[in-house]
Amino acid sequence: DNMNAAFLAGYQVVLFLDTRPDVAAQRTAFEEYVKNGGAWMGFHFSAFALKGSAYPDNWDWYHNEFLGSGGYGSNTWRPTSAILRVEDKKHPAVKNVPATFKSSPNEWYRWANDLRKNPDIKILVAIDSSSFPLGTGPKAHEIWHEGYYPVVWTNKKYKMVYVNMGHNDIDYEHAPHDKELSLTFDNEVQNNLILTSLMWLGRK
Repeated sequence: DNMNAAFLAGYQVVLFLDTRPDVAAQRTAFEEYVKNGGAWMGFHFSAFALKGSAYPDNWDWYHNEFLGSGGYGSNTWRPTSAILRVEDKKHPAVKNVPATFKSSPNEWYRWANDLRKNPDIKILVAIDSSSFPLGTGPKAHEIWHEGYYPVVWTNKKYKMVYVNMGHNDIDYEHAPHDKELSLTFDNEVQNNLILTSLMWLGRK
């Protein structure tokens, strides 16, 4: 309910820790906020959209213009760590981040759109090839053996950073299936990336 112009006006940066807003008025308020200079950071599921799911691909501006990623393509399973590579060391959002680092365990997403072909998108961090094979399955398509997968990026037309990290490993094999086996924010280097990005977004 707080996703409205009056509320958003009081904040320099908005975070989406989970899914996107689905109410039309909230979507309009958010779009106007970022188009007028408001900043945003989104994690993991905030970019998810899949036709026929509870989170349908029905917000074209957000997924194609703002994020650039389009809808969900596929994912690794189960949540595992990856070696991540900084793609642009000169960008202020990643200036204090090592050239490569090990992430917290995560479910990694592939997107419908190739972000490398979008001139408005600046990819900041991608999965390093030393991570392959990535994922443990049990399904074969849940294990990645090759490819290029951006995991942190910004859109040059907006003050925004999307971070694919955000899905902890959980004990799915034993009831009640809610014991966390890892924590997204239990990683010093990854936390530094997030904080540096937030500081960059918060600058006027």
